[in-house]
Formats: sequence, C-alpha cells, structure tokens
Amino acid sequence: MNKELSVKQMIPVGLMLFALFFGAGNMIFPPFLAQQAGSNFWPAIIGFLVTGVGLPLLGVIAISKVGDLETLASRVHPIFAVVFTVILYLVIGPLFAIPRTGTVSYEIGVVPFLSETAANSGVTLAIFSILYFAVTLWLSLNPTKLVDRIGKILTPALLIVLAIFAIKSFITPLGDLKAPNDVYANGPIFKGFLEGYLTMDAIAALVFGSFVVASIKDFGISDKKMVTTLCIRAGIIAAVALALVYLALAWIGATSTDAIGIQENGASILAETSNALFGSLGAVILALAILFACLTTAIGLITSCAQYFTKLMPQISYKTFVVIFSLFSAIIANVGLSQLISFSVPVLVFVYPLAIVLILLTFMNKLFNGRSSVYICAIIPTGFIGLIDGLNAAGLNVSGITHFLQNVLPLYEQGIGWIIPAIIGSLIGLAISHDSKKTVTTD
Repeated sequence: MNKELSVKQMIPVGLMLFALFFGAGNMIFPPFLAQQAGSNFWPAIIGFLVTGVGLPLLGVIAISKVGDLETLASRVHPIFAVVFTVILYLVIGPLFAIPRTGTVSYEIGVVPFLSETAANSGVTLAIFSILYFAVTLWLSLNPTKLVDRIGKILTPALLIVLAIFAIKSFITPLGDLKAPNDVYANGPIFKGFLEGYLTMDAIAALVFGSFVVASIKDFGISDKKMVTTLCIRAGIIAAVALALVYLALAWIGATSTDAIGIQENGASILAETSNALFGSLGAVILALAILFACLTTAIGLITSCAQYFTKLMPQISYKTFVVIFSLFSAIIANVGLSQLISFSVPVLVFVYPLAIVLILLTFMNKLFNGRSSVYICAIIPTGFIGLIDGLNAAGLNVSGITHFLQNVLPLYEQGIGWIIPAIIGSLIGLAISHDSKKTVTTD
C-alpha cells in the first residue's frame, strides 16, 4: 500500500484542484479589478490574493483535517451539520453554480460566433446545453478517473490557453497603467481584499476539499496524517497556480485601458483584449479558455454533489445522482437560471460567513479543546448577521435592522459585519465551557 505520492502523482492532483476552483467567474474578476485599480494595481491584487486564494487554501486544509464538510459542521450540532451541508451542496451545485457554467460557456464561448438571430434563439442554447452536460455527465461517471481526465488533460489545456494570453500581453502590452478610479484611489488593498472575499471560493473549498481527500485515498493511502499532508500539498499547488493565473489576468486588465477603454465588466475586458491581442483568432482562444474553465468546474461540482448525496441516501447510486444533477442542470441552464439566481444569491450571502467561521475555528480547535459551545456561540451571531444580509439581498424590507447594524457594527457596510460578533461569540462560548471537560474533537 502506498504511503506517499510521488511528485508525478501529486502535481495532477493539485492541478485538478486548481481547475475545480477556476471557473469562468474567476476569469473575469481579476481583469476588471485591475482595470479599475490602475496604478494601484499591486496593492489591489495583493489584497485580492489574500482572500481569493488564501481562504480557499485554508478551506481545503480544514476539510483535510476532518475528512468532509458534514463532519466539520457537526462540531456545532448534528442537525446543523446535515441542514447546512445539504443547503451548501444544493446552492453551489445543481441549483446555481452547475447550470451557470453551461450558460456562461454559451454566452462567452459560443454566442460571439453566431448570428444575432441564432444567438437569440432558444434552440441554439438548448442544443449546446445538451452537448455540454452530456460531456460533463460522461466525464463525471467515474470519479476515480478524474485526476487523469482533469489533472492530466483538461487543466494543462486550460493553462496553455491562458499562458498564450499572458505571454502575448507581456510581449506586446496594450498600454500603461492609468489613474485608479475613486473606489481604488484610497485603501486599494482593502478593496481588493473584499473583492477576493466575494468570489465565494471558500464555500467551494469545503466541497472540493472532500473530493481531494477521496481522490488521495483512491491511491491507496489511508493514514489520516498522510492524507492531510498530501491535501495541503495539493492545496499549495492549486493556490500557486491560481495566484499566477490571477496575476496574469489582472495584468491584462490593468494595461488594457488605452486599447479598449473602460469596460463595464471583466467579460467585456477579456473579449476586447483577446481581439486586440490576436484579432479574429482571439475569440477562438477565449472561447477555449472559457469552455475548459467551466467544464472542469462543472465536473467537480457534479462529482462532489453526487458523492455526498449517495452517502446521505445510499439507496440511490452515485451514477443515478450524476445523471439527475446533469439533466437538472441542463434544464435550468435553459429555462430557470435567472429565477434561481434570485434565490441562490441570498442563500450564498447567508451561508458564506458561516463557512468562513467554521474554517477559521478548525485551525484554533486545539486551543479550546474542541468545545462545542465555542462553535455554537460563534455560529449563532454569524448566522443572524448572514440571515439579515441574505434577506436584504433577496429584496425584503429589513432596512430598520440593517440601519441599526450599520451604526453599531464595524465593517458591516463593507459586507463583513459578522467578524466582530463571531469573535465575541466564540469568547463567550469559551467562558461558558471553561470548567467543562466535554469536547467534540481535538484534531
């Protein structure tokens, strides 16, 4: 039985994790941030990397310590563990993120090659969705082969396409850095920090972390400490790859203003810069990058969701869940995505702070001997603030409460008002359990 993975085995696992994280959304954040930051490019992108790369890495490490998300969440309460895990998997999976990968692939990678009539036709989107999710289904049916399929084939293809963009932008830069806009003129590092936080990849880390643990065990490694060590190595490989790609995409955006002007979003920046750098060939290169990025993320999400729900409902097979999630996502990508976005975003706003608190407490678990009261007292105020933010994101009238919170909570207006209540709550939980010998775990 293997006790260690060779470098040749380890790199594909790390690259697979990178590809699972790196979807179309991750492509468009850095260039938009950088174009807005202009001459404040470096502090802004450093802030972005701290949370856009650092938090996902911490999430993967946290999961590697406990095994899976439900086990981590059970440190609060068993009922909370099941409810929280199911909600997170559904929202980041078939209810939102998976169908979005198909829609984004179509809009950015296919529509530019269609006539206006064909682009506006639901038939074209339907055909693409069927083909896209058929490929996704096929590649997801056997999770033991995903390291080979993603880590050894799709990810290198994605990196090659992105490298073409990056190298061309350095050889023939489109322009110079411009003055930052008002948002990035003062405190660019903090603004970048918040933008990285809003990528919500920390949630994905809790899903993909479990998948990486399973992938490493597929190599025949069962020792818990070794699995954790190898997960950390895979996480570092993925984090380095993410950081390098983010830097390259950000540089493209930062130097693009002279050639394409100020754009409204990162997708427009990539489309215009690809054309400026490569002419008509640029649309093909961009389409390939988007397709590879979306496909790898969709495969990882369907696989992770199917594995979890098979564990939750063992009477239904893994392959059946893969088929269900693929079909459901294909349908939603065509007829119900906008409605589900309006539902999913408030839920994500609610669960994201809870996920971060669970991740951070995992690294301090030994300091308070895994006392459940610390987790409970930190989660309750965090959940309350997240619930108010979620209701506000859903368009419900909670202005009285939000106005009060803005006046009493530091950082609330920046979207991270839960931090102080979480710290105070954990300290209260520690005080409550100070004389108690009951622990949950000391991992």
